[in-house]
Amino acid sequence: MDSLDHTMMFRTQGEDVPAREILQQVYAALQEKGYDPINQLVGYLMSGDPVYITSHKQARALIRKLERYELLEELVRSYLS
Repeated sequence: MDSLDHTMMFRTQGEDVPAREILQQVYAALQEKGYDPINQLVGYLMSGDPVYITSHKQARALIRKLERYELLEELVRSYLS
């Protein structure tokens, strides 16, 4: 029962799309629809509300394949490199 007292992360089997690729695709979809991609992505990352991301080109479904912390890790990694 001790294992139920801890937060666990579960991953589903399937295609592993790199966070960088997902961010690029979502950015492009937001831009195509006329949104400010930076503001929309920041809104999503801060709130966790998928409404910030358009469903155009399946962008909302794509971004939800990753946890927000994974997206933040990619952004920090890219910024610092």
